[in-house]
Amino acid sequence: MMQVERLILETDELGNLKQIPKLPANKQVEVTFRVLDDAKDSAIKRRIPHPDLAGQIKILSSNLMDSVPESDWELLQ
Repeated sequence: MMQVERLILETDELGNLKQIPKLPANKQVEVTFRVLDDAKDSAIKRRIPHPDLAGQIKILSSNLMDSVPESDWELLQ
């Protein structure tokens, strides 16, 4: 099963990583780099839905965290 994790890494003035992330032991990791123009602005930019979808979804439960059991999230593996 493939798991996806998004990381935003920062480099110094020489292009070296400021912090090296901890990776899973004894695994192969595929890496694709996308250079952000301005990391701080891109990381917090608010995403908006496509106009055809905007306003079409109604949230019926006030607690979304209870909609799927935590065991199905695979957060701590």
